Amino acid sequence: MVSNVFYKTRYHIGKSVKEFLTGYFTEYETSKLVVINNPKYATLLRIIQILILLYSVIYLLIYEKGYQKQDTAPIFAVTLKVKGIGYVQTTENKTIIIDVADYIIPASENNAIFIMTSFIQTDQTRSICAESKKVRGAKCKDDSDCFNKTFTPYMNGRWTGRCLLPPDTNVANETTNLTKTPTGLCEYAGWCPPEDDEIPTLLVQGVFGFTIFMKNFIEFPEFDVKHKNMVDNLKPCIFHPKTNKDCPIFSIDYIMNEAEKNITERDLMLRHGGVIRMKADWDCNLDRDLKLCKPEYSFARLDVPFHEKPFSAGFNFRFSNFWKYNQTDFRVLTKAFGLRFIVSISGKAGKFDFITFTLNIGSLVGIFGLATFICDIVILHLSKKANAYRNHVFETVHLKTRLNTAFNDVRAHFQDKNELDPSSLSNNKTELSNDKTKLSSDKKELSNGIIHTITQPSPRKTIAIRPLILMQPDL
Repeated sequence: MVSNVFYKTRYHIGKSVKEFLTGYFTEYETSKLVVINNPKYATLLRIIQILILLYSVIYLLIYEKGYQKQDTAPIFAVTLKVKGIGYVQTTENKTIIIDVADYIIPASENNAIFIMTSFIQTDQTRSICAESKKVRGAKCKDDSDCFNKTFTPYMNGRWTGRCLLPPDTNVANETTNLTKTPTGLCEYAGWCPPEDDEIPTLLVQGVFGFTIFMKNFIEFPEFDVKHKNMVDNLKPCIFHPKTNKDCPIFSIDYIMNEAEKNITERDLMLRHGGVIRMKADWDCNLDRDLKLCKPEYSFARLDVPFHEKPFSAGFNFRFSNFWKYNQTDFRVLTKAFGLRFIVSISGKAGKFDFITFTLNIGSLVGIFGLATFICDIVILHLSKKANAYRNHVFETVHLKTRLNTAFNDVRAHFQDKNELDPSSLSNNKTELSNDKTKLSSDKKELSNGIIHTITQPSPRKTIAIRPLILMQPDL
């Protein structure tokens, strides 16, 4: 039973493959013109064509400048310069004035700049001292708690194996446990004393008054065009989006307001740091004067906001200044918090190009076929008379069947009992012979690829291989 089903399935598959191959190599498909006299479908077609025309002309050609050749890979260079004087109020009520050389760290970067807005400084020397109580495992009761400990990145130096108990070291009272047993801290060799993050940071005042001068040079190699974001007679100015868009000098206050709208977040960024993107976007129409090509500036915050409580909030790093005195090494360790500005440049330029224009015009003409495609779907599949329309649109023509049908019609005509009599039989045979000769001639011409209209004797009837069909509208 299973064997019979298998053979039947294989037979049907083989038959289907055979029919497909036979049709593929023996059938030729061509379009057939069918005129449907229906205002509803004609209106639908024209509406779709008008919409496509408006989309093509207004959006693709005018707005997207489809007549231009585009260069979207510019070459650019950026330099940044900061100006401004700040000051710091110390815990001893002293005022320290700092300038660009103090708060720009490092002095130069590629497409970026860092402005220190707050910091913590620790004076250190190379010696031995107690570990920070924040380090896990630093608390001890005797030397055994500090001996042969595995080094971790959180340690401030190499542990010596000694446990420093009070009063040998200035350990806070919280290091004494609930049982009043003396608790100390393990000793390490390195830079002493360790940094304390709990002390208040020194906040730089006057940061909002600092300015950043961004010089941007851009080149479009496709058109060999170079440009810059500065006017030739640039004078001291401050950028304003409405009154002074040509000025490339931005205040920190304006940048912060654009990048972060929340006042609390801005204050936290000054205290704990943050990352801001400065973007210049060029869109140049080289068919006009090059001086009219100006960048659009935008600013955005890149780091995670503080209210989301990220794992590592803000932006900070450490640097130090070293010196030696009496064979002893000293340094000032500074943990700097601040704003890191990263510059991003993007751009494109376009210029009229005849080849690009003609290619886009050809593409737009091809889009018009979409209107006919949509109407065909509606007429042949969604309309009430879809079956009738499909019968007229899709037609299979077999040459032998056409000729045999015509020959049978001729023979039936002459065999009609009302028209056949002994006196006219001889003449009818002669006419039939002539018609056979004519049909044979037509068959030869059709086989040679010539399309003719086959005309039968009276009553006259015309059969065309590619007919023009006029259909009445749906009512």
